[in-house]
Amino acid sequence: MSKSPEFESKPEPSTSPSLEVRTAAGVLRGSREAGLAVIRGIPFAEPPVGAHRFAAPQPLRGWDGVRDAVSYGPPPPQAGAFDMDALSQDAAGDGDWLTVNVWSPEPAPGAGLPVMVWIQGGAYVIGTSGLPEYDGSRLSREGGVVVVTFNYRLGIEGFAQIEGAPANRGLLDQVAALRWVRDNIRAFGGDPDQVTVFGQSAGGGSIAALLAMPRAAGLFRRAVALSMPGTFFSPELAADIAAACAAELGLRPTVADLSGVAPSELPAAGDAVIAKAAQWANRWGRPAQRSVLFSPVVDGDILPVTPWQALADGAGRDIELLVGHTREEQRLFTAIEGMLGEVTEEQATTALRAFAPGPDGADGYRSAFPHASPDELYELVHSDWLFRMPSLHLAQAQTTAGGRAHLYELTWPAPGMGGVFGACHGLDVPLVFGNLSNSQPSMLIGETPTPEAEALSAHIRSALTAFATHGDPGWPAYDSAQRLVQLFDTSSTVTTYPEEESRVLWQDHVFPALPLLGR
Repeated sequence: MSKSPEFESKPEPSTSPSLEVRTAAGVLRGSREAGLAVIRGIPFAEPPVGAHRFAAPQPLRGWDGVRDAVSYGPPPPQAGAFDMDALSQDAAGDGDWLTVNVWSPEPAPGAGLPVMVWIQGGAYVIGTSGLPEYDGSRLSREGGVVVVTFNYRLGIEGFAQIEGAPANRGLLDQVAALRWVRDNIRAFGGDPDQVTVFGQSAGGGSIAALLAMPRAAGLFRRAVALSMPGTFFSPELAADIAAACAAELGLRPTVADLSGVAPSELPAAGDAVIAKAAQWANRWGRPAQRSVLFSPVVDGDILPVTPWQALADGAGRDIELLVGHTREEQRLFTAIEGMLGEVTEEQATTALRAFAPGPDGADGYRSAFPHASPDELYELVHSDWLFRMPSLHLAQAQTTAGGRAHLYELTWPAPGMGGVFGACHGLDVPLVFGNLSNSQPSMLIGETPTPEAEALSAHIRSALTAFATHGDPGWPAYDSAQRLVQLFDTSSTVTTYPEEESRVLWQDHVFPALPLLGR
């Protein structure tokens, strides 16, 4: 029989203060850090290895005694093609990847604090909740909220379409983490009826998927999707990509075949396919051209329809939604590829033909932006296809069905590296958490955050914690008539959605599950 979660205070030496929290599975020993209760590396499901490999997350068995919970759990196996080899190497062989972390300013049952559950991004192939930019201390302390972060399976482990395995295992992990929050968060001072999920990039796409998933119904009240990508796959496309990954190992995309490959070795097969994804453009289309080979699969069961269709049909009508994107989403990727200022007319034309909506989309962009350079056209169409228009359409779908959505655009240009990144993809993450000086954000923010950066971060954190507390971030809800949005900048304003040319170009586009183009 499960124990009822409760909080127990235990005095410890002041040099190493600790606390104990009783959860349904057993007692955890965390720490007190700068006025917060911090508990890390809490398992929320059985390790997905051995008999549980490629299965839906299994209920956690309890433990006897007190379990130390002061360190992050190991990262899940992940791609090494994104210069995150250290994370891949650190993935533990025991498979104890499915863990949550909690920061609470008042860890006592009955405190009734709002809860914010973060889902990190990383193209569905990289990422872990233990990265310093996701430290929830400042957001929790200054916002008066309980912050939760967690790991979920990535790449082949979490999203490949494997015969004999459920689809969208990474999304099922997220549902399991949210169920853990529902069942245990009171012990940490949180209110399970006041849960807000928030996430960026693949985390934002995951949140959009959760809005459409019957299994996630009732697990959160509010949702914040930052820079959500528009890539959702058909089962046929996902299966074909999985077959290519398995073929790198001389195997079939089945549980029987892939279970024999060590979890730490499997991501290399995905890396190999990503490295030559352009070769598959005739079969996989746009995902191959953008090297996005893992995404949620619209399988008709776990994810019945695309998020836009689900919201338009009313699936999220009772969920308060906040959606946003940055102005120059693509700029970061163009810089990583070494193409800033180097895009040719031919490259711009190729991008327009591949990613602009409709048969005349390329001409439409040139007409809508007659003075745009090849660099600007390249950036605009990539930004619109992958992040900006999917985010806008999510808000529109919500309001079409009579739901409530707030929309923002981050227009503040990143000061790091001489300002070359603009308001690029990923800039919102350090501003949301207030972790402006960590190694990864410092590339964008600069080694020493400016007063303007601190002020903007405080504004954004205040808006998000206000939304998590009472559903109002501080600006009007979006509607199809006025189209009011919050612009986050040094001087933030509320105005009509500023990307009008792109909005019109994409207004009739339907974001379908991406198909397999040929066999």
